[in-house]
Amino acid sequence: MHTVVREPLRVVFMGTPEFAVPSLRALVQYAAPARLWSSGLDIVGVLTRPDKPAGRGRQLAASPVKRYAEEQGIHVYQPGSLRTPEAQALLRSLAPDVIVVAAYGQILPKAVLDLPTHSCLNVHASLLPRWRGAGPVAAAILAGDAETGVTIMQMEEGLDTGPIVAQRALPIAADDTTGTLVAKLATLGADLLIDTLPRWVAGGVSPRPQDEARATMTRPLRKEDGRLDWSRPAAELERQVRAYSPWPGAFTLWNGQIVKIARAHVAGVPTDGRLPGTCWLASDTHGGQQLVCANGEGALALEVLQLEGRRPMPTAEALRGHPALATATFGS
Repeated sequence: MHTVVREPLRVVFMGTPEFAVPSLRALVQYAAPARLWSSGLDIVGVLTRPDKPAGRGRQLAASPVKRYAEEQGIHVYQPGSLRTPEAQALLRSLAPDVIVVAAYGQILPKAVLDLPTHSCLNVHASLLPRWRGAGPVAAAILAGDAETGVTIMQMEEGLDTGPIVAQRALPIAADDTTGTLVAKLATLGADLLIDTLPRWVAGGVSPRPQDEARATMTRPLRKEDGRLDWSRPAAELERQVRAYSPWPGAFTLWNGQIVKIARAHVAGVPTDGRLPGTCWLASDTHGGQQLVCANGEGALALEVLQLEGRRPMPTAEALRGHPALATATFGS
């Protein structure tokens, strides 16, 4: 059983991208005494990754977590590696009762994991042990999973291997992209954190070990992952378009130019032996026409395109400016 905490619960939060902001926001909103914890929460510091160059000007940009924390007047620290004596001394000086982590972007070393009295809790965007690692949301869409969810996990030295404290599932909608699903899971994770944290600190939750036999891994997405292989089945490419939105974006080549496919669906039309990557105009269910591209199995209807140097636009608009799209061969 955990020891009873009577003083305000000292919380250190670690996170970086937009996914982490709702969890931090929820802690701030429930920090007052008797809201989440009888004596309240004291968010003694926020750790986030160092500012990174962004945009065309490559100006240093603060992470979403840093921006929110500074708005709330919370001390922000950006130590870089947590393996340095300086970073570990900083965390010791903050004397956290619990460390809450959400997409921080770095594996915590044992010296950090051992610091808080009530462990380090991680808000992870999958139903562990499925989809451990850095790209769980895109991985779930790519695999055609019917559902995903969030896991609150007691952290240990392995990558997302720690015991499960709480989980909550969420269906994956047919039109979900990584962008829309991350936003849903961020909210779900924040809600689950608020439900779980007081029970965890009070000793009312027994973590259960993950089933290693069911574990699957992900890796961070790379820009090249967005390239569409038209020899693959249309259903697979449709999932890629959704999984790679907003980044890195699904794309193909047309006469040496990059064409991004921003939205698409599997077209219920025969390919009539057309080679993969071959485009044509086919009738849609509303009596109009749609731009369709043959795949190795089935065909993909292209709804929104982005030609190189242009903004994303509905395919009908793209065809007006570039009628040759109607007979394009994609992939080279």
